[in-house]
Amino acid sequence: MAKIRESDIQEPFATLWRGQDVFACAKALSGKVYREVKNRRTLRFEVGGKGYFIKYHGPTSFRELLKNLFQLKLPVFGAENEYRAIRRLEFMGVPTMTVRAYASRGSKPCGMESFLVTDEITGHISLEDFCRSWPQKPPSSELKHCLIECLAEICGRMHYAGINHRDCYLCHFLLDEEEFRRGRVLLRVLDLHRAQDHGWFIPTQMQVKDVAGIFFSAMDLGLGKRSALRFMAVYQGRTLIHDGFWKKVWNAAVRLYRKEYGKEPPEFGI
Repeated sequence: MAKIRESDIQEPFATLWRGQDVFACAKALSGKVYREVKNRRTLRFEVGGKGYFIKYHGPTSFRELLKNLFQLKLPVFGAENEYRAIRRLEFMGVPTMTVRAYASRGSKPCGMESFLVTDEITGHISLEDFCRSWPQKPPSSELKHCLIECLAEICGRMHYAGINHRDCYLCHFLLDEEEFRRGRVLLRVLDLHRAQDHGWFIPTQMQVKDVAGIFFSAMDLGLGKRSALRFMAVYQGRTLIHDGFWKKVWNAAVRLYRKEYGKEPPEFGI
């Protein structure tokens, strides 16, 4: 059996699993399966009445590796990407998931095994769901501006930290409902299993892809050019961009919209 390469076990699992094989403990967890595809499994379980999620990544086949490469996709071999992205975002003060346990073993890409346990996030709603009614019931200007600025701030700080999400859509940003009732906007970014850590320097094409995902998923919310400009002003104040960046973002967002819906997006441009 391969030796554990890296582990970060926090309470309550540090006590519960002490002196045991953490992989055996992790695989023995039972609960509700949310996703199970090939070598990956996402499970919700409870310990002491508190909810957690575990993402387990098992060994993959060489055939699956080649399939991803031929499709020009970067394969996800394990939980390491998500773990490192969470820790980097924590360092940058970006609200995200809370790690409770992580471990990986194996050295060859196809033979690696890993898992990540995080707290269940309750009392939150995705921005996609929260904003769904905006075309019929527009929000106050104050709320709209606050959400746009908060989202741009998180995206800018994430990219400044060298992290690109790769699934950067409104559905992966959660609004804390309790804080919102208190008059404060707090967003969390999640689903970082495909995220990449570029070590403080993120390639422009990765920035473009992430921000284009945000623009694409907001195109049907009845927003105008001023909203786009507000996002742009905050975002570029938090990270570096290059000439022609926003034109590339808009073109990429339009391509996504055409591909997804088979029609032209609402016109406001940037």
